[in-house]
Amino acid sequence: MSRALPKYNKRRVTFIGGAAAVALSGTAIAGFALAGESSDGGGTNARTLAGPGTISCPDVRSKLPAVPASAKAEVDRNLALLNTQIQEANKRLVDTVGQGGPNFVQNAILGPLKDKRVATVNRIATAIGRTAAKPQGLDSLATCKLNAAGTNAGGGAAGKPQAGGNAGNAGNAGNAGNAGNSGNAGNAGNAGNAAAGTITCPDVRSKLPAVPASAKAEVDRNLALLDTQLREANTRLVNTVGQGGPNFVQNAILGPLKDKRVATVNRIATAIGRTAAKPQGLDSLAACTLTK
Repeated sequence: MSRALPKYNKRRVTFIGGAAAVALSGTAIAGFALAGESSDGGGTNARTLAGPGTISCPDVRSKLPAVPASAKAEVDRNLALLNTQIQEANKRLVDTVGQGGPNFVQNAILGPLKDKRVATVNRIATAIGRTAAKPQGLDSLATCKLNAAGTNAGGGAAGKPQAGGNAGNAGNAGNAGNAGNSGNAGNAGNAGNAAAGTITCPDVRSKLPAVPASAKAEVDRNLALLDTQLREANTRLVNTVGQGGPNFVQNAILGPLKDKRVATVNRIATAIGRTAAKPQGLDSLAACTLTK
């Protein structure tokens, strides 16, 4: 009995020591897991795995006047499209956590969403205006915002950089070596905008029918706007070399440019259509291309 007791005590000491080690390990793991979280509820130390937040937009339906029966189907279709655009933007917000630079959310999600909404509310106003007073100021409802539950890990709340976010990317400072795209040597974290290149767009003026004198001023103004949009896009192409992910140019420059051009050519077609046959198919001239 006296010889068995030391063995028992030895086993007991071993068991207690092992349990203490497990407890200490658990404490260390828990402490490590919490290390990346903000202690001030979303201040300067953004959580690496924080939620991307939610995009919300002004309600358009409640701001419309009485919709004529002849326009109801088209208006309803475009109101439904506004909802689809928000859903797609929120999905993209989730799918792109950890991508892009400090302005990624604004440039690649909120900006393009605004352009799409401008085109959509303009179609609503045009549909109503065919048989009733055309509603004004719907463009003011196009801008949406990010209600950030957390951050977009590099995109930050409302597109602002967050210190301590995007692990391995130090708040996306300069977006050098963008985490998740670091295999793109020699391109500073941007597979899509390594060199500026040039954006070119189909010529609209040469595709127009004879323009009525009553529409000439409006048509010329919108043709000049198309040129301005193209110049701005090329300037942005140069200024953003080295930014964003592999789809940055498409998402933040070419996509928004197409949406702007759709709205502009639609205004041209509407102006001509007031006193002559409305030209069809101008939307096909909206998409532009990048030539490296």
